[in-house]
Order: sequence, then C-alpha cells, then structure tokens
Amino acid sequence: MIPRWSRTLGNHLYRHSNTGISRDLYVLPCRRISKIAAVETPVASNAFVKSEVNLNKLFRSKPCSLALPPDSPLRIEEPIYKGLRRFLLKMMLFYSKQSKSIRQANVIYRRVVSQADKPAIYDAFRLEKTFRTNFSMLVVHMWLCLRRLKAEGKEGVELGQYVYEIYNHDLETRVSKAGVNLLLSKWMRELEKVFYGNIVAFETAMLPGAKHDDLLNAVWKNVFAEDGSSKLDAAALPAVMAFTRYIRRECICLSLTDKEAMFSGNFMFTPLDNPKP
Repeated sequence: MIPRWSRTLGNHLYRHSNTGISRDLYVLPCRRISKIAAVETPVASNAFVKSEVNLNKLFRSKPCSLALPPDSPLRIEEPIYKGLRRFLLKMMLFYSKQSKSIRQANVIYRRVVSQADKPAIYDAFRLEKTFRTNFSMLVVHMWLCLRRLKAEGKEGVELGQYVYEIYNHDLETRVSKAGVNLLLSKWMRELEKVFYGNIVAFETAMLPGAKHDDLLNAVWKNVFAEDGSSKLDAAALPAVMAFTRYIRRECICLSLTDKEAMFSGNFMFTPLDNPKP
C-alpha cells in the first residue's frame, strides 16, 4: 500500500526537527540511477546565454497567480452531459466525489509533467535531461503542488494523495522505459525514499527558522549534484541560485493562485522559454 504523503512528511519533519535532516535524505543515489539514465544530450552554449536573459526577465517580473484565464485554450473543464447520458454516467458513479477527485488529480499531474518534461527548463538551468534530472524536476514540481494543496486543509491533502498515486504509476512506467524490468519493485521503493527525503529537505528549508542558504543547499544536493556531494560547485552556483529563486517565486505564485484553479488543475507553472518582461 502506498503511504500517505502528508503523514509521512509530518513524521519525517517531527523526527528530524531537533537533530537536522539526515544527509541521506538529501542525496539522490545518482550512481545507481545513472545505470538506467536516458541518453544524455548536451545543451548548446548559446542556449545558456538565451536562458540567462529570459531568467533575468522572469525574476524582475512581479509574482502573480498561475491560474489560467477563463478564455485560455489550455483550460480543461468538467464535461457537461444531459438527459440519458448524464443518468447513465451518474449510475456509473462518474459524478461521485472519488471520480471527480481522480479527474482533477490527473489534470494537476499533467501540469507537473508538462513543466518537468519541458526542454526549456533544462536549458534555463544548465541541466542535461537524464533520468536523474527529469526525476528531480518531477519531485520539485510535485512538492510545489502538494504543498499548495495542503494549504487548503483536509480536502487539499486528500486530493494531493490522488495526485501522488498517479505520479507513482507514471514513475513506474518511466522506470520501465528507462530499461529496468527486473527488480522493479525494489527500484520503486528506492525512488519513493528519495521522493520523501527530497520533499522533507525542501519543506524544511522553507520553514521560518531555516537559514538563508538551506534551500540553496537542498537544491544543489537534490537536483544538481551528480555524485551526491554536499560541497557546492562554484561553476554551477549561478544556475543553482537561479533555480532556488525559481522555486521561491513559484511558491509565492501558487499561494496567489485560488483554490478553484488549483483543484481543477487550471493553472500553469511559469514558462521559462518566453517569460513576460
């Protein structure tokens, strides 16, 4: 049975509230994951220059709601049926709370995948898209969504659980496509530990009493460090700082996004390919 993400997060935070988060929770086991990593594609240097210009525009802009406008072609609305079709769907529990939550969770997770799989995010932060970095991006954006949903109380936590279960199913498919067919359950257990370790690290770094560099260090260890090193590479510092600012900005933007937009999945993470000036 999949553990409830909110309960596990709470247990981790309580366990490490006085002693500090274990280093093992920060570190993604890169060497193991590299065995099933997808083919790495180097990012062109001219893309770095372009991405830096775009990021400067992004961070100068004022944080705002990520809700999609009513006329956006990207909006996904609940289908409206009438007559016999509606009666039959109602009999089949299409309109039950659980069915509606599953549909909402699917839309929310599609927003996560859309951002995590977008080439622009790897160009912007000077990352090669491998299984490891793609997994890290999934975890970061899952955490951002779960964090925002949890702010809505029990209802948000329950919806977040559906999102988490859809994520697990998708991750299993991704691991299989990456070449792991044997010991799949072992891999999934390992990645589950990494998922919880990562979100605890990020969440702890966002607490009021956290040090200014805590989030920066968590980003380095869980997203950028290929060997799990805790020592930040000076060459990667600009990209790590930029991604840290991106996370903080998305947290603010999501907090400004209304409940209806979040629950329906009608929001969109900040685009990094062409941010507004």
